[in-house]
Amino acid sequence: QVHLVESGGGLVQPGGSLRLSCAASGSIFEINSMGWYRQAPGKQRELVAAIMSGGSTNYADSVKGRFTVSRDNAMVYLQMNSLKPEDTALYYCNAIVAVTDREPNRLYWGQGTQVTVSS
Repeated sequence: QVHLVESGGGLVQPGGSLRLSCAASGSIFEINSMGWYRQAPGKQRELVAAIMSGGSTNYADSVKGRFTVSRDNAMVYLQMNSLKPEDTALYYCNAIVAVTDREPNRLYWGQGTQVTVSS
């Protein structure tokens, strides 16, 4: 089993910054990609940013130039700058993981960390 645990959420004023962290643990053979999604009340979960095993990244248009995703082994980070009220959401970490070299990749999710941007 693979577990993802997020941290770093909180309340921040507009224009402020937060750094989210996510730690993957458990029976991990290889992590192929890690990323961040978010879900605001009444809205669908959406991709925020992802980082592939080769280091390439992908961002939602709404966060380009403000957010940066990075990875260090089984950790993934999301540096969020110039935060806006519309960034308020529950932020989820995910990872595509192979638990052995013989099993297919699986998608795992964390429990989420709340980010609230408000004055």
